[in-house]
Amino acid sequence: MNGLTLGLLYGAVTLIVMFSGMPIAFALGTVAIGFMYVFMPAASLDTVAQNVYEEMASVTLLSIPLFILKGAAIGRSPAGRDLYGAIHAWLHKVPGGLGIANVFACALFAAMAGSSPATCSAIGSAGIPEMRRRGYSPGFAAGIIAAGGTLGILLPPSITMILYAVAAEQSLGRLFLAGIGPGMLLVALFASYAVYRARKEHAAALVAWEAGGVKSAYLDEETFTLAQKVETLPRVLPFLILLIGVMVALYGGYATPTETAGLGALLALVLIAIIYRLWRPSDMAPMLMSTIRESTMLLLIIGMSLLYSYVMSYLHISQSAAEWVVAMHLSKWVLLAVILLMVVVLGFFLPPVSIILMTAPIILPPLRAAGFDLIWFGIMMTIVMEMGLIHPPVGLNIFVIKNIAPDIPLRDVIVGVLPFVLLMFVALLLLCVFPGISTAMPNAIMGAK
Repeated sequence: MNGLTLGLLYGAVTLIVMFSGMPIAFALGTVAIGFMYVFMPAASLDTVAQNVYEEMASVTLLSIPLFILKGAAIGRSPAGRDLYGAIHAWLHKVPGGLGIANVFACALFAAMAGSSPATCSAIGSAGIPEMRRRGYSPGFAAGIIAAGGTLGILLPPSITMILYAVAAEQSLGRLFLAGIGPGMLLVALFASYAVYRARKEHAAALVAWEAGGVKSAYLDEETFTLAQKVETLPRVLPFLILLIGVMVALYGGYATPTETAGLGALLALVLIAIIYRLWRPSDMAPMLMSTIRESTMLLLIIGMSLLYSYVMSYLHISQSAAEWVVAMHLSKWVLLAVILLMVVVLGFFLPPVSIILMTAPIILPPLRAAGFDLIWFGIMMTIVMEMGLIHPPVGLNIFVIKNIAPDIPLRDVIVGVLPFVLLMFVALLLLCVFPGISTAMPNAIMGAK
């Protein structure tokens, strides 16, 4: 049986096992061990634990639980609510300022927590009720939070980027820097849409009121004095200083990514203890349990995905698939489009972690041969996987929003996120035309490759 035929069988069995309802980690591990038993020497089964350990024995992967702890500390404190309140107070006079405040709050919280679901939960729990109280449509309120939450896997620190850096053997620092420009681009696109949508809903509310209808809360003016604005800053500034300090430590060469993650986690725990008085065992237990639960789940998926990839490589499945793609002689941009479309389809069923580790051995060699910068492609792939977080049928952020606001119909949530999926597609096109949006910062700070 040649490598390509074996690869098709490998993929088909994987899909069947996954659709059986088995958890992803166990599904990947079961398929990998099954193919080891049938197609590899019997002695290879004796090395399963050793192979998984060797694949996971990476200092870079050690940063994942530490970043998760940092995110849990910030996400389970009132920091998200205070951050949102401060930005709202300072932007309330800007047209669509409440929507912009939600976008900015999501971006800043994502950069501090590094988690998409945590960002949706922390900002959405305050932002969605406030937007609805001010007259914003439920679908728009849900959509802007769900889309803003996706920034958690693009803006550093990003667990998704850590895994891509390991799989693609690329510099994590350079990859983190490459995500800042596209992250700011998405923030600008989301904020612009928020202004447009808010103006449109405000105009509709005004027409309805002038026609004798009920006055919408959209038409109520809200004011904050300078003193009230300043009062919002003391609880927010320490976390912004933490964000800046972590970035300086990482990109200034003062600490490795793992050391930076440990420093960030420790300082986050200190800040919530000082600012919110969350230092008792009863306060710390939910954060530590959340960290252990999420880290265990994620690392189990990573370990089984790496074993899955090891079997693919041993059986020459990934090499055969890569050779087949190269033999098709697709043009450079058609190759990129086909690969990104495949990532989109996989995003219907799989989380970003599994997509990266399962596809990297197949897609990276043809991309490298075509002359693509793998750092730039990592950002493109991350944005595509961001789209997977808000488009059905899986759309993790959609279900996080449903948990926050269960009275908003699922149909309204899906309709609300679709414009943001389109904006992400626009961002992909801009990155293709102007790759410097992503590559300029790492090249300027760390030197051209």
